[in-house]
Amino acid sequence: MPASKVLYSTKATATGGRDGTSKTHDGALDLKLSTPKELGGAGGEGVNPEQLFAAGYAACFLGAMKAYARGKKIAVPDDAEVTATVGIGPRDDDGFGIKVEIEVSLPGVADDVADDLIAGAHHVCPYSDATRGSLEITPTRAV
Repeated sequence: MPASKVLYSTKATATGGRDGTSKTHDGALDLKLSTPKELGGAGGEGVNPEQLFAAGYAACFLGAMKAYARGKKIAVPDDAEVTATVGIGPRDDDGFGIKVEIEVSLPGVADDVADDLIAGAHHVCPYSDATRGSLEITPTRAV
């Protein structure tokens, strides 16, 4: 569901596709892009869209979990971590698709509380919402 009121927006421009550059208009991010060898590219020092998506999703999910926890008056430990794994590969209909896995580490948090925080974050996270219905993502707890 789209935002009913946009509080922040940003703009980025890519040139050259997977072997080009991508940068935000405010200059905060200016990246060289490289196609991974697994996708037929040369690899290299640049990043790729899947890495950017994984980093963004992990940060957004952790932020959503903290917001959800605040509403329940639960403290998320400072050493909490969210790891997003993003894979890309061919679809059966000749296109490409992605697969996302979210793993959450909440050291010292009781199992039932951790499960609630993870489910709540998955409900309120805008990345989870944007992919709901097109990707199957079930966040799990790290063991």
